Amino acid sequence: QVQLVESGGGLVQAGGSLRLSCAASGRTFSSYVMGWFRQAPGKEREFVAAINRRGGRTYYADSVKGRFTMSRDNAKNTMYLQMNSLKPEDTAVYYCARSNTLVAGHRPDDYNYWGQGTQVTVSS
Repeated sequence: QVQLVESGGGLVQAGGSLRLSCAASGRTFSSYVMGWFRQAPGKEREFVAAINRRGGRTYYADSVKGRFTMSRDNAKNTMYLQMNSLKPEDTAVYYCARSNTLVAGHRPDDYNYWGQGTQVTVSS
């Protein structure tokens, strides 16, 4: 059974930074595309970023492009989301997820394993 555990969330002022981590269990982490999603209260879960299996290509939602950077360390079975210049509208629960396809999908249905989520709150 695959387990994904996020950490690094918290409360930060607008303009600040946070770094999220997602640790994965199992030996096949490097075989899968991985993604970050977020869900704000009353809103649908939305795509934030994805990374290919080797970590050489990343994909971002327009709303975070230029501010967020996703990376992975396959030797540590861990991926990261560096979030800079945070805005109040970035407030949400952030989830890491493992893809069930070989491409970096933008839909929640493209992912079949999810972490429990970590809260990010950005104050104005």
